[in-house]
Amino acid sequence: MSKSKLEYIWLDGYKPTQNMRSKTKVVEDFSGKLEDCEIWSFDGSSTRQAEGGSSDCLLKPVAIYPDPARKNGYLVMTEVLNADGTPHESNGRATIDDNDNDFWFGFEQEYFIMDTQTQLPLGFPIGGYPAPQGMYYCSVGGKNTHGRDLVEEHADLCIAAGLNFEGINQEVASGQWEFQLFAKGAKKAGDEIWVARYLLDRLTEQYGYYIEYHPKPLGKDMDWNGSGMHANFSNTTLRTCGSQEVYEKICEAFRPVVKEHIEVYGEFNDQRLTGLHETASIHDFSYGISDRGASIRIPIITVEKGWKGWLEDRRPASNGDPYKIAGRIIKTVKSADV
Repeated sequence: MSKSKLEYIWLDGYKPTQNMRSKTKVVEDFSGKLEDCEIWSFDGSSTRQAEGGSSDCLLKPVAIYPDPARKNGYLVMTEVLNADGTPHESNGRATIDDNDNDFWFGFEQEYFIMDTQTQLPLGFPIGGYPAPQGMYYCSVGGKNTHGRDLVEEHADLCIAAGLNFEGINQEVASGQWEFQLFAKGAKKAGDEIWVARYLLDRLTEQYGYYIEYHPKPLGKDMDWNGSGMHANFSNTTLRTCGSQEVYEKICEAFRPVVKEHIEVYGEFNDQRLTGLHETASIHDFSYGISDRGASIRIPIITVEKGWKGWLEDRRPASNGDPYKIAGRIIKTVKSADV
């Protein structure tokens, strides 16, 4: 008999920013299939998801991937349920209205790599600053590029796990990087971002680093770019309509619900969405063709293909929950009178 290690991953009940938690279940003769992953439980009183007198919460497996860093290992993404089997209030995935996978999402996850000793981004000297941003973006060479070994290893792990990993690049600030993932189906897109984050966070344990997802970790008044998680999205209408008017109606549907979007787009996002550093102000709403300073960018490729393609919401922060972000976008797009 062979034994397999199943790493059950879930999101805790901390507000407004949830954290990943995980624990290992060792099973015999595991098939590798999601349907053979049993529902498991955990102590919700230790994760702000239950009271001590009735602390059991359930973990419902929703996606499974091979764990490339562990022998006979699997990564099992789960949803948190109450003891009676209903979705826990912290369960954003269960609120996504996309059961037919008509919505496709491509997330661009930005982040800073931090040194555990200095508590600073890679490339930042103690008591000072590196050269101003400008030469770090997509750079090569030890003068401006920091953390490539970690980033490359993370990419390899994600690809080996079977995630639809689409790319990496160094970002505008020193020690800042980005990876991209795409999925057909909003729930799957969220699953893959969380699993990719898990692999990244776990990998830092070997390097003496940690990942900072705060959208403005260097301070809101510093002249350094913040970190976002741009959400590229489409549905059948956006992919096929061929109509500028339809695109504009969908964009306009976002205008009256700015507050509702910002509420789920990540903590401290007001420090990032200032109207500077390629962002729109958190107090405004705008959209435009190829405009990286707009709330929603209409990609030039979409226009060149005859208004058939996708939209990019540039407002989500790097620490946002992709489940909640996707769920809110879907709700707004479906509300458009098209």
